[in-house]
Amino acid sequence: MATQTPTIDSQVHAYERNRPERPWSGFLQGPDEVTGDDMVAAMDAVGVDGALLVSPFSMYRYDASYALEVYAKYPGRFGLIKPFDPQSEAVADEVAEWAATPGVVGARIMLSAQPFEADDPGLSRILTAGAKAGIPVNIMCSGKLPLFRELARRHPDTRMVVDHVGLAQPFEPPAPPDPFGDLDNVISLAAYDNVAIKISGACTLSHQPFPYPDIWEPLNQVFEAFGFERCLWGTDWTRAVNLLTYEQGVEAFRVTDELSDAECAALMGGSLAAIYNWSPDVGG
Repeated sequence: MATQTPTIDSQVHAYERNRPERPWSGFLQGPDEVTGDDMVAAMDAVGVDGALLVSPFSMYRYDASYALEVYAKYPGRFGLIKPFDPQSEAVADEVAEWAATPGVVGARIMLSAQPFEADDPGLSRILTAGAKAGIPVNIMCSGKLPLFRELARRHPDTRMVVDHVGLAQPFEPPAPPDPFGDLDNVISLAAYDNVAIKISGACTLSHQPFPYPDIWEPLNQVFEAFGFERCLWGTDWTRAVNLLTYEQGVEAFRVTDELSDAECAALMGGSLAAIYNWSPDVGG
């Protein structure tokens, strides 16, 4: 009997209410809290088997302690990713230690957090350490795609993953007037075999209501350039909460006629499982 490909969300966040014991460093668009319990309930309601749980930089910066707590409660449901500080002299050791932690599947760089050059030693340390540890490095790079391209060229042995289609995405409606205006730069990254791309939060770029038909023409260009084996669907929940429901972010990719069954299976879980070497424990 054929085994069904698990549905895996390439990016979700969980966090507690702001409290002295674990204070927020900033603010992430969304509810006052989205606990691990809340995230699992949302996934269960729409048949999402697992997700990459990304410790939210906006709130916790480089502290992934809450994500680790969620994983401890739901080890079969989440693979863990956290951002790293390029200014830390010990960042290579920090990546290695993180990669050896149960549940960890990747690291993250926030190129949008500060000005960087391609020869930044901290970026190089993180990317080199990711390759050595065998984990993908996820990169928040909207507005910094030429820099990402140069980093990919310099680090061909590092699996690098573009966050959020590589495009600036809104926190509130409406979508930007030209949400796919930087698409040529996104497409150019496909030339590097070590680069994959998250199709996460894409529904928030639509000017039309569910099921967001106007996103498919530009997304099909991304699929054509990268191939479905390097494209990973995701919701970026809960950043998108003021633009759509979690169910809509999932179902838009299930109800469309733009994807064959095989393409949908690859995009919504199969390719992620291969790139991150991780799948949820569907039976656990």
